[in-house]
Amino acid sequence: MSGPRIGVLALQGDVREHLAAVAGVGAEPVPVRRRAELDAVEALLLPGGESTTMSHLLRELELVDVLRARLADGMPAYGSCAGMILLASEIVDAGAEGRAAIPLAGIDMTVRRNAFGRQVDSFEGDVSFAGLAEPVHAVFIRAPWVEHVGPEVQVLAEVAGHPVAVRQGGVLATSFHPEVTGDRRIHRLFVDIVAGQA
Repeated sequence: MSGPRIGVLALQGDVREHLAAVAGVGAEPVPVRRRAELDAVEALLLPGGESTTMSHLLRELELVDVLRARLADGMPAYGSCAGMILLASEIVDAGAEGRAAIPLAGIDMTVRRNAFGRQVDSFEGDVSFAGLAEPVHAVFIRAPWVEHVGPEVQVLAEVAGHPVAVRQGGVLATSFHPEVTGDRRIHRLFVDIVAGQA
């Protein structure tokens, strides 16, 4: 493939769906579980899943500091749902001591975990998304929302008065799951960001 090599953090969550979506928009998807795999990609996608479990595995694999350093150095990244939580600079209700979700500080934002409620409160609906002509059909599953953004953060979509899609430089995050709908526009946007075209 001629597109950029985009890693998908393959510790837990919607890994297969994101790998397929990345391939579907012309990039080369690479599962990332180890430091060497992370070093070999241009950008990283952090999937939906369970943010505390993913954080525990990042600690176990000694990837936390490496990821923070890559993000600080400008590596493009995209996080959906749990991935949004991990990309935050601050997490409200991060979880139990010792297993709490880890903020990787990719975006200057405060995120609240499970903000829309528990699993039974999951929902979907059409959401206007800045830069896209037609709304995105968004699936929210135990989704976070953004409570505060820093001055450099662009809000791309809102639901119930809270940001649910944001961007800061080369880092993109959504509280919903575009990988499950078949709509590849957000993955396309991310690939364009990685390629320096958006």
